[in-house]
Amino acid sequence: MNCETNKIRTIFIGTPDFGIPAFNALIKDEQFEIIAVITQPDRPVGRKQILTSPPIKVEAIKHKIPVFQPKRIADLQSEIKNLKSGIIIVIAYAQLIPEEILNLPKFGCINVHGSLLPKYRGAAVIQAPILNGDKQTGVTIMKMDKGLDTGPILAQAEIKIESNETGDSLYDKLSQLGADLLINTLKKYIADKIKPQPQDETKASFVKQLQKKDGLINWTESAEEIERFVRAMVSWPSAWTWLQNKRLKITAVQQQPIEINSYKPGKTFIYNNGLAVQCGKDALIIKKLQLEGKKEMTNDKFLQGHRNFVGSILN
Repeated sequence: MNCETNKIRTIFIGTPDFGIPAFNALIKDEQFEIIAVITQPDRPVGRKQILTSPPIKVEAIKHKIPVFQPKRIADLQSEIKNLKSGIIIVIAYAQLIPEEILNLPKFGCINVHGSLLPKYRGAAVIQAPILNGDKQTGVTIMKMDKGLDTGPILAQAEIKIESNETGDSLYDKLSQLGADLLINTLKKYIADKIKPQPQDETKASFVKQLQKKDGLINWTESAEEIERFVRAMVSWPSAWTWLQNKRLKITAVQQQPIEINSYKPGKTFIYNNGLAVQCGKDALIIKKLQLEGKKEMTNDKFLQGHRNFVGSILN
């Protein structure tokens, strides 16, 4: 399939930069031709609510690939049909795609998913294994069906979760792992060298999309659980707590809990010249934090400007 006319007409559907490595791998490969990109509409971002394009749209424009941004992908069915694609690749689109669209391309719709399905179907699949203390995670390439992440599996690849892994670092690793696995898997599947394997429904689990409120720290949990929580939530929704009606982000904590259980959960105190917080079991040293409307600071810098902080209760 080296000839330009024999390239497989490919539609790419996705939104965040998670899909960019795979998107670029498809562009570089001589077997595929991305004829269109479908992504979410531009949205206001940040305090100034600046209208911002999705990262996949920005990347598509660089390569002069047509972009569609429907509010509902179902409204684009006739346009997708007219494109006469041979395959559709879907990565982190955040909309359920109707079965009528899934069945349009000859080779169907193929999804790159950031977990080892059937474990962690749904949205917050990168944070979930960190939160749960899993030792490994990975990516799954599957043929989509009408369910949510329920389609048969074409290939999987595992990686180890490091002890200091954050949601950000795992996001980047899985993004690249998906790209590395995708092209070879597609070629084998198209050549009929892979038989899609159904998922084991008895092992399925689901994680919902994270909202800002989901970052609220529950100080009655153990220090070990909260330490994982801070790492998992680092960029979104961030791990945060309330301090006198102001939101206080906890952006980094010491990994090793300290065996102190003398205070009410959420109470701040000094331990070996460091700032500590009592948890439901053991305590944590806070390394970095950010008060609402202020810049992120190390604990010592923060205490210089907030001398009454020690002894306060976080909730």
